[in-house]
Amino acid sequence: MDSRTRGVCTRIIGRSDLILDDPLSAMVLTRQKVSAFLRVIRFDKPIGTYLLLAPALWGLIIASEGLPTGFLLFTFAVGAFVMRSAGCTTNDLTDRKLDGFVERTRDRPLVTGEVSVLEALCLLFALFSLALWLVIQINWLTVQLSIVGAALTIVYPFMKRFTHLPQVMLGMAFSWSIPMAFAATTGTLPVGLWWLFLANLLWVVVYDTQYAMVDREDDLEVGIKSTAILFGNADTRIIFGLQVLCLMSFVATGMSFNLGAIYFLSIAAVAALFVRHQRLISNRSRETCFRAFNESKWIGLIVAVGLLGHYAHLSV
Repeated sequence: MDSRTRGVCTRIIGRSDLILDDPLSAMVLTRQKVSAFLRVIRFDKPIGTYLLLAPALWGLIIASEGLPTGFLLFTFAVGAFVMRSAGCTTNDLTDRKLDGFVERTRDRPLVTGEVSVLEALCLLFALFSLALWLVIQINWLTVQLSIVGAALTIVYPFMKRFTHLPQVMLGMAFSWSIPMAFAATTGTLPVGLWWLFLANLLWVVVYDTQYAMVDREDDLEVGIKSTAILFGNADTRIIFGLQVLCLMSFVATGMSFNLGAIYFLSIAAVAALFVRHQRLISNRSRETCFRAFNESKWIGLIVAVGLLGHYAHLSV
């Protein structure tokens, strides 16, 4: 055995002895890895899960006329967390060579090497397996729809390289829980649900464009495409137009499902928030654009409360 090989072996043996003699050190390493995995799935930033769960709740409430089962509520809540985690993992895998050039993403675990590509792929497999296990507990129509949802989740991160409309693909992915909610509750897909689907898709394009405005300068340098770049100086005006179309789609949803005044009051509250967000993004600063995006979580809650209020009023 030459001196170089002997030295390598000595270091390996020494490291093994350290772990055996000091199990606390091994535990720290494990905790560090778990912490890195949690950052990959954005466990510390739950707003994405809220935004994904909101349309699913809307669909469940309407499809069940205000009384979704505990089983479906639990399944869709866990499913929202799992699929959002899968989406974040897929995104980090595809963007790992670009994220290092963007201020907001340069410390992500796949960029720093805290999580390897193989480890991220194993995590992604586990997440999709759990999502499949959840959905097969429901019915075959929901399983079929979930395959489309998984495909949208996988395809979305690649759209930033080929089109300036990745936000539209994200909107489709985030809205796909609506037909799944109807399929899980009633086994059918009524025509009216597509108005709700469109309302949510437009809402996603609105808030994700606001989010993309935060990274616009970095994205231009790296070559990542987005609606924020596509819209250019017309961004706030186009967002306003999308907000109006979103509100019109919410109104059409209400008319399709014979929803009452309480629901429409919630849509009026959404309109008020849209006005506030227009004021926030008017100067296009990173901080205020991100604040407008972050406040979007309240819109999902407002619409859900409006729907619950409508059906609670009917039952009185």
